[in-house]
Amino acid sequence: MSATNWNQTLHDHNELIRALADRGPLLDAVADATIAAFRAGHRLLICGNGGSAADAQHIAAELVGRFKVNRRALPAIALTTDTSNLTAIGNDFGFETVFSRQVEALAGAGDLLWALSTSGNSPNVLRAAQAARERGTRIIAFTGDTGGKLAPLADWLFAVPHRSTDRIQEAHALAYHYICDRVEQAFI
Repeated sequence: MSATNWNQTLHDHNELIRALADRGPLLDAVADATIAAFRAGHRLLICGNGGSAADAQHIAAELVGRFKVNRRALPAIALTTDTSNLTAIGNDFGFETVFSRQVEALAGAGDLLWALSTSGNSPNVLRAAQAARERGTRIIAFTGDTGGKLAPLADWLFAVPHRSTDRIQEAHALAYHYICDRVEQAFI
């Protein structure tokens, strides 16, 4: 294995971002659905593991707080932040239910679940999507490569054509910042 080279890293990143140039209509559809849900009084629940958990919190912070400008707070909830819920649910029901149990408690028809999983196969994210589907909650899925098992559960699938977690998460961040900007502009 060769040592990491900064120029190669930049090249790989730029090539991947260029490969996503045709995804604008999909990201616009996600932004439009999120705007419509918020205007109708619904909420956005967000989940993921590891770096995707941090992304879930990042997205929620951009919408509840602000992205670039001051506007009203928007109802986005990262399901990754309540350690009492996460540890109690994980202990009592198993780690694969830490998000689905919260979806059961908080989600309803008209709400959105934003599920982040670079593999598309995280058991707890899949269970959350299944619980959302049972409640009439539509699903935004951000994954890598083919979308994994999460793909058929998604109403909107942003599958980054790569298998490396770091490149996938870089593309996810660019895409969710674009969506947050679009959503925010609708509430100024």
